[in-house]
Amino acid sequence: MNILEHRALRGPNYYSRYPAIFMRLDIGELEDRPSDTIPGIVERVTELLPTLYEHRCSVGRAGGFLERLERGTWAGHVVEHVAIELQNLIGFSVGYGKTVDSYDTGIYNVVYRYRDEACGLAAGVEAVDIVARLFNGDDIDISSVITRLKHVRDAHMLGPSTASIVDAAMRRGIPCARLDENSSYVQLGHGCRQQRIQATVTGRTNLISYGIADDKHWTKQVLGEAGIPVPRGCVCHSIDEALEAALDIGYPVVVKPLIGNHGRGVSTDIHDEQALQEAFAIASRRNSSVIVERYVKGEDHRLLVIDGKLVAAARRRPAHVVGDGQSTLQALIDRENQDPRRGIGHENLLTQIQVDEQSHRLIAQQKLTLESVIPKDEIVYLKPTANLSTGGTATDVTDDVHPDVKYTAERIARLVGLDIIGIDLLAETLTRPLEEQSAAVVEVNAGPGFRMHLSPTHGTGRDVGQHVIEMLFPDSEDTGRIPIVAVTGTNGKTTTVRLISHLLRQAGRSVGTACTGAIEIDNHTILRGDYSGPQAAATVLREPTVEYAVLEVARGGIMRRGLGFDECQVGVLLNIASDHLGENDIRTLDELARCKSVVIDAVRQEGTAVLNADDPRVLASREWARGDVIYFSLNPDSQPVRQHVHHHGVAFTVHDGAIVMRQGHVEATVIPVVDAPITFEGHARFNIANALAASAAAYALGLSIADIQLGLQTFHPSPGQNPGRTNLIDAGDMKVLIDYGHNVPALEALSELVSRIPAHRRICVASAPGNRRDEDLFSLGGQLASMHDFVFLCETDPRGRPDGETVNLLRAGAESEPGTCRVEVIMKERHAVDRAFDEAREGDLLVLLIEDIDHATERLRGRRFLPDTTTDSDAGGRS
Repeated sequence: MNILEHRALRGPNYYSRYPAIFMRLDIGELEDRPSDTIPGIVERVTELLPTLYEHRCSVGRAGGFLERLERGTWAGHVVEHVAIELQNLIGFSVGYGKTVDSYDTGIYNVVYRYRDEACGLAAGVEAVDIVARLFNGDDIDISSVITRLKHVRDAHMLGPSTASIVDAAMRRGIPCARLDENSSYVQLGHGCRQQRIQATVTGRTNLISYGIADDKHWTKQVLGEAGIPVPRGCVCHSIDEALEAALDIGYPVVVKPLIGNHGRGVSTDIHDEQALQEAFAIASRRNSSVIVERYVKGEDHRLLVIDGKLVAAARRRPAHVVGDGQSTLQALIDRENQDPRRGIGHENLLTQIQVDEQSHRLIAQQKLTLESVIPKDEIVYLKPTANLSTGGTATDVTDDVHPDVKYTAERIARLVGLDIIGIDLLAETLTRPLEEQSAAVVEVNAGPGFRMHLSPTHGTGRDVGQHVIEMLFPDSEDTGRIPIVAVTGTNGKTTTVRLISHLLRQAGRSVGTACTGAIEIDNHTILRGDYSGPQAAATVLREPTVEYAVLEVARGGIMRRGLGFDECQVGVLLNIASDHLGENDIRTLDELARCKSVVIDAVRQEGTAVLNADDPRVLASREWARGDVIYFSLNPDSQPVRQHVHHHGVAFTVHDGAIVMRQGHVEATVIPVVDAPITFEGHARFNIANALAASAAAYALGLSIADIQLGLQTFHPSPGQNPGRTNLIDAGDMKVLIDYGHNVPALEALSELVSRIPAHRRICVASAPGNRRDEDLFSLGGQLASMHDFVFLCETDPRGRPDGETVNLLRAGAESEPGTCRVEVIMKERHAVDRAFDEAREGDLLVLLIEDIDHATERLRGRRFLPDTTTDSDAGGRS
């Protein structure tokens, strides 16, 4: 078997409303060997992965997949189920999958759910190998497969602390995105309503307070001056200063680096000069400034305060083992490290015990070696501090905290000024006030770990991540989302996106826009290019000032990566027409309609789907639409619209020369069609449709009729406001129309406008991307010839075709069209544009269906027909 394509679909997609892995799989000769021809395959599968019995499959009951296997199914389907179960076996609960035929014999599209992208992809690769071995009767080492997948999981998963916050956010419905796959930098929410965390440090964490927590001497100064018990000590920069400090303080002492974390470089219970010298050397390797302070007897406790409130407390004990009277110390350590809860670093609930320099010192102090047999029930401590990161254990004592201790902890958080703070307290017990016992705060931690509270070694786990979410999003109804408007269709997407964005800006909203042409943040272009895919959506949603996101959604992005968001407030489906057929197994208009309907399927339940009632396939897609539905139509007498309005649905249509909103018996006039510049006084019917769609979307977002009217009045088809989309420029002795029509339906719509513009000759420059079918390129050439007197054809984007093939198909189509149109091929677009300008005469209309708009506008400026202000984003007035 051969994997032809393998990628993660990171949002709603053609196959699923949820993130999924897509695999295009060539099963080769196994096409002729379904599972019922493989003797004993059910028994082998059951022995290898017994939990596959739980897979219901299409049968709908436990054991269903095994029944399908016995009756006969193909290898691609088996890969789907194995990939799902491998993820379950490493701790990711997934269940959804589907395998569908392609148009090519032996090639299947295998789709299955994932929780972690890297693990989902790795599980697919392993599943293909396992299934190939199953069908060939080869041996399979499933334990090695699981081990490899666990390594992938551990390398990519969030640590427990960050994961607890993310899990709490997701339970609330707050969208989460990792901003760096190799760290715990996470965005919660979208746009202006987002919050960011890096592990347990939030965007609200005070920098000065972080500095206080990071400097142990500064911490002691702040707390000591406020009457909080802290151990006496001082900062030393040499061993001589340390020795002098120890004599002054009195042994035993603690030695630790001034700046550090996780207990690294800390030595406790130092009783003499030799031990002090060794401890100073260890600490100074971490930081040149070393603290020597009084050793405080007592249990090690961690108090966690979030948003000024104590939410958890734990008693910690250093890494240790308990003797059994038979095993050596090394054997006991090895046995303890086999605990499945222990891992490397912070990835698991407990950390493996590493025997280091400090461990050897402690072992020697106890007059032991690693080969010593430890008596039964005797405890051997292996670390000087109780940090979980060095192998320590924790017992939850939250319910035992005395009110005075609770008050002290919350006061410390206020004194230091941290929103999330871990307080390390040495005390005999937390059940009595600190002044009644031997107790001192030894340090505080910014960005404290949550592991000991989430899943303590002993006692009740605390959902501390939930407290972080309640702090960052105090309104329980706040999901951190901004309204997203997603616009799709075959034609008109870019214009509609820009018009919706303009309507929102005119109404005073801050808008992020992504479309074919650019990403704009509040009317400022930040990136130029084709930004109609999921990565562009992610860019807009990361922007901290954006209140509304308006996103163009193209077919290619849906098929390659899914949507760049999980749901939208408004989904707009403009039309379904022939374009890009043949790509990604989308070969029919019905399949294309299903692809485009992903956008309206992603609408929130309380959101709105905006549908073109004039397009039968869009109308049929209503079955996928979520939320409310608003229709738009150029035909006020449309039966679907009348019926929808009769049932108090909302529709935008045209009546008596005006754009109107209808609902029930109410009709509200929005604007006369001729007063909306984009309609070219009503001659550009396709732009009337776009204006209707944009008005419906704006209405769904809560804009008033007056807001919509103002926006439509002030949106012009100029290079400044809608570059490359029906820009009609009066160039003195001739007119220039710049557009990006690139398929037959788009040109048919444009043809009506072109025919209504008075002209002596109509001269065109055009090309088409090479990823169209031969028949589509041929038809496009014919349409160009039917509209113009002179066509200059060029080639801009072959997309895998040999040079010249695309333009020759266009020329063949143009030359097949009856009439007198002259056709000339000039390969480079710039040269073709220059040739068209040279050919144009007074009274001609020059139609430029091009990609390089800047070159054409520069030519116009060179002739002094286009002012510089047309490059401003909202330059008013039609040229």
